Amino acid sequence: MRAWTSFVQAFLLLNDVNRYLSLIKFSHTIFALPFALIGFIIGTSHAGGFDSTILILVLMCMIFARSAAMAFNRYIDRQIDSRNPRTSNREIPAGIIKPRHALFFVIGMSICFVISAGLINSLCLYLSPIVLFVIFIYSYSKRFTALCHVILGIGLGLAPIGAYVAVTNAFSIPVILIGFAVVFWVAGFDIIYALQDDEFDKSEKLHSLPVFLGRRRALGLSRVFHVITAAFLILAAVLLTESVDWISWISSVGVLFFIASLIYQHQLISEDNLTKIDRAFFTTNGLASLIFGSLILIDFFI
Repeated sequence: MRAWTSFVQAFLLLNDVNRYLSLIKFSHTIFALPFALIGFIIGTSHAGGFDSTILILVLMCMIFARSAAMAFNRYIDRQIDSRNPRTSNREIPAGIIKPRHALFFVIGMSICFVISAGLINSLCLYLSPIVLFVIFIYSYSKRFTALCHVILGIGLGLAPIGAYVAVTNAFSIPVILIGFAVVFWVAGFDIIYALQDDEFDKSEKLHSLPVFLGRRRALGLSRVFHVITAAFLILAAVLLTESVDWISWISSVGVLFFIASLIYQHQLISEDNLTKIDRAFFTTNGLASLIFGSLILIDFFI
């Protein structure tokens, strides 16, 4: 009987973990994590040594900050989500996770993030409240600005910059350019994702670029954002060849693949056809980030 009770308790704990992983869409970590690792690798090159402890702390910061941001977004949007047929089955509106428990989770993840940042260096500690402010304000931004997509991009664009600062305790122009590339990349594909809720957002008086510009012009702006993304990546790659000696054709292939994925996702979506939006939003961008990051890491280690 005792063994059975222990098994049930373990099963319930695992089930709770799965619920929170679903709440924060843990699989979407694939968007920013490879860029954080790129920032770490470039920082390692400039610092002249690989520090596994710093790497672990950077990964912890990434996980804690993103978990806090996503759970906060779900907590703040719980009433809106309950009225949207597409999101009404999310964990909080569906009653799977209680709002106060989600809020406790946000507070816990935020504290863990600040502590992890403080264990890296003093600059990361001082910057950690600013990071939390940026990633939390996104959840409110669609209530007052159509540029909410850009704010989301800024939150993820801090990943490579923060990882570089963690290693070097300084900033780097090429890494900042990579951060800007992430900003416009994320803003561009978030515009695409927001197309599926434009009518609902109008009815709720929420702001987004599809609501403000209409589908056709919003898609056009998304393309412009992704052209800017490509420009920042190419410029960053050119500058990096002057400061590190391991950049080769492998990294160039990574940049070209990433740019090709930007072009491809815009072939999947039109203002009148959103049926492939999941492929454009998650599959294409997830693979682009993963393969791009992997090729940069391969270039560094080989």
